Amino acid sequence: MAIVLGLDSSTQSLSAIVLDTEAGSILWEETVRFGEDLPAYNAPHGFIPDSPSGQVHADPMMWLDALDLLFARIKSQGFDLQSIRAISGAGQQHGSVYLDASFSDRLSRLEPKELLSKQLTSSLTRPTSPIWMDGTTTTACRQIEEKLGGPLEVCRRSGSVAIRRFTGPQIRQFYQQSPEQYQATARIHLVSSFLASVMTGSSSRIDRGDGAGMNLMNLSTGGWDADLVEATAPDLASKLPALADSATVIGNIAPYFVNKYGFSEKCLSVLWTGDNPSSLVGMGAAQPGKVVISLGTSDTLFAALTEPLTDPNGFGHVFGNPWGEYMSLVCFRNGSLAREALRDELSAEWSDFEAAVSRPPLAKEVMLPFVEPEITPRTDGAGLMRNSSSELSTLERIRLLLEGQFLNMRLHSVWMQLQPDVIYVTGGASANQGICQVIADVFGAPVKRLSVSGSVCLGAGMRAAEAAFDESKQRLESLFCPTDPDSKIEPNRSLSPIYDNKLQEFAQLVRAL
Repeated sequence: MAIVLGLDSSTQSLSAIVLDTEAGSILWEETVRFGEDLPAYNAPHGFIPDSPSGQVHADPMMWLDALDLLFARIKSQGFDLQSIRAISGAGQQHGSVYLDASFSDRLSRLEPKELLSKQLTSSLTRPTSPIWMDGTTTTACRQIEEKLGGPLEVCRRSGSVAIRRFTGPQIRQFYQQSPEQYQATARIHLVSSFLASVMTGSSSRIDRGDGAGMNLMNLSTGGWDADLVEATAPDLASKLPALADSATVIGNIAPYFVNKYGFSEKCLSVLWTGDNPSSLVGMGAAQPGKVVISLGTSDTLFAALTEPLTDPNGFGHVFGNPWGEYMSLVCFRNGSLAREALRDELSAEWSDFEAAVSRPPLAKEVMLPFVEPEITPRTDGAGLMRNSSSELSTLERIRLLLEGQFLNMRLHSVWMQLQPDVIYVTGGASANQGICQVIADVFGAPVKRLSVSGSVCLGAGMRAAEAAFDESKQRLESLFCPTDPDSKIEPNRSLSPIYDNKLQEFAQLVRAL
């Protein structure tokens, strides 16, 4: 049993959580918000705004200043960082950092009297880092797919079709637009492996869970795919760190953090992963048989997989599961975005979403729940469309919207071959009983609410404990990933035939888009 630290470097903040795995308690939580706490970077939402080229980048030195500020705060408030025995973290997926040959040497000579950013900025060959929000690499994506024989071949190998925000297309675009800077680059890190390198004082490997979000790793072999790497940029293989399992202990924490903040020199450093794989662990869903639906501005559905299944339609993604094998993820842009739009259009209240389940489903009505361009399926958006023109009440329209959203999830997760024992829901909308009841009815499975907050950070701490000290995964989940004991919602199984039929009607409407 140990005290461990988990870190989450997200788009807008850097967060820390300290876990006592013997007592099953959270000892400390702290967050540095980039916009508020580091205003000198002019990144109010964690990225550089208003790029004239449309790119979405962040300054990697901001992440380093956040590390220094985070630990300075924790130390100043009296927490004994020497008690921490292991540390791991997670970074926003797909972002990349470009470094020259001096990076490793600079890491080994970090001086506690200076900030990290002051000592490492000279190693950058690209002053800013493209992050997951950047969508400017359409040409690079098409070129990679053409070299491999089409998008489905890229998907079969890497787990996703070529995606504009993924690292491989970002690297290709950098090589094409800035060939001299690319040539000067000796090492390309993900956000996760870059920060793991800094924490350890030596250049880190890349975790397979995060590496699977690059369009460069072969899912079947767990190594870099030679054809994908060659199709992306010349000499790329020499610039990529090696891949490793998530449970890899990569060394002890760097002397910089020992001397400056009082960490123990025996504190172990565990390989970092991406935010989505870390969230899978932190939600207690890393074992097969559990499905998580996160209800936010965009909705996501993800689950653990035992085999590297891929979406033949190219909408879903497959990443590595930090606790073994694989995980699937599908994102739906019209989540709360659509729910809020309909609420405002109808001048309704969230209580109406509760009440909507009191109305029986309309067997002959199906709604396409897209008010904005959607990515699953890909559509430019055309409002909330129905397959008939009958007049509907407010509650009926709300129910149809919710049915449409979760029929869309069910349709676009068929490729995962899931038979969930229970569906876990999280996010702000999960508090709404009506929304949860529609999920249960459409999927024909019980729904439970997760009581977890900060699942990415929590997952990092749990991973540190499991990897460094072989602590039981099941015990860690039972301690830190409880469900609301009063939240179980049973499906109305008499509605299953109706939703089976509606699923077919919904699929026909989607095919006609």
